[in-house]
Amino acid sequence: MSNSFTDLRSLLLAKSVRTGSFTLASGKTSDLYIDCRVTAMDAHGANLVGEVGWQAVKQYIAVHNLQIDAIGGMTMGADPISLAVGMTSARDDSAQALQVFTVRKEPKGHGRGKQIEGNFSAGNTVIVVDDVITTGGSTLKAIDAIEAEGGKIAFALVLVDREEGGRAAIEARGIPVLALYSRRTLLD
Repeated sequence: MSNSFTDLRSLLLAKSVRTGSFTLASGKTSDLYIDCRVTAMDAHGANLVGEVGWQAVKQYIAVHNLQIDAIGGMTMGADPISLAVGMTSARDDSAQALQVFTVRKEPKGHGRGKQIEGNFSAGNTVIVVDDVITTGGSTLKAIDAIEAEGGKIAFALVLVDREEGGRAAIEARGIPVLALYSRRTLLD
């Protein structure tokens, strides 16, 4: 494993992982809470997320011979991850830079009423991003919005898979999941 992978894991453990008793967004209770935003919005953490995320994405794209236009997901968990990976891709002369977008929870109530903001167009093949998946619900909402706007999802990039059924729910939609860490690899 690269030093960046190990360094990001250490930073996630120090800043983002808490144990105790928590109610999750899904309504389920858990002994583990992971707030990846604290790590992904840390300057050093953002660089690590970009490095580790881009290396995993670049390898996945090469192995599966994919052409990707953009990267993004549901605001706000996906935003710093998408931007970090997109920025790192732009520094890689051997690859096409990924454009970055964000998916609002609801369409904007004014202006053009858009639900997807940033660099996204109908017909784009994209990577959908989430910080943590538990049930997969927020990732699936982002997928629905992207597909409704004419986007094609190549795969999902997730910082941490809690291993509580989210991956299976996303993959049941025919979308492969690339998780940088799982509950097991993060905590063991």
